[in-house]
Amino acid sequence: MDIISTPSLPRPLIGISGRRLRGAAIGAPHGFADAPLEAYLSEYSTSVLRAGGLPVHLPMDADPWQLVARLDGVVIVGGDDVDPRRYGQAPGPFTALIDPQRDDFEAGLIEAAIEDGVPLLGVCRGAQLLNVVRGGTLHGHLAHGEGESHGSYAYPRAHRVHEVRFAPGSVTHALYGETTRVNSFHHQAVDAPGEGIIVTGWAPDGVVEAIEIDGLPAVGVQWHPETFDADPVFDWLVEQAAVRATLDAVPATQNVA
Repeated sequence: MDIISTPSLPRPLIGISGRRLRGAAIGAPHGFADAPLEAYLSEYSTSVLRAGGLPVHLPMDADPWQLVARLDGVVIVGGDDVDPRRYGQAPGPFTALIDPQRDDFEAGLIEAAIEDGVPLLGVCRGAQLLNVVRGGTLHGHLAHGEGESHGSYAYPRAHRVHEVRFAPGSVTHALYGETTRVNSFHHQAVDAPGEGIIVTGWAPDGVVEAIEIDGLPAVGVQWHPETFDADPVFDWLVEQAAVRATLDAVPATQNVA
């Protein structure tokens, strides 16, 4: 479905999370090297634009519930590890950087989206955090050289290194068919599913690659679809968000009449 060419549906507003860095990351001059910096990888926003949505970056200092109340859809992006303490474990020798502020902010976005039925897409870390917010757990480390060697950064980011098999009847099966090939840049993965979480995609080694929430417009994918020229999961998100935006606009239209 081409959202852009469908006049009956508005262009939905899609919020995209980011990460907090310091000015030194962009070569800021002395005195500003430690200034807080919001960083967003632009391939997420271009993917939303390509699918027909209007992307907006979400500052980490804002209230996530107030943000979601103004949005038609949400993307939780990839990044560093989810704090293992959020799922009953402790940081181990392979735990990467942990950002408690980001964990709190994005968890709030997820909770608000679920509460309000706002369409939600979690990418890589975003899929993992979606599961953790619902009470699930993660595999803390997938070793390089074992299985599909999921955490290797040896390939270009858009290179599809392994197959994913999807469960019949799932959203991801409807989008991709029985299988697709994906890239892979993660050393953590969903272990025990949280409340309402349904596992819908698996790598050849059994690692979870896709999840959904039963009865809600929420999908998590373990690969990075934003790196491809086009990935149908963004079309799904924008279509779901456009339908929601249309439904939200109906009462206002009726009141004017």
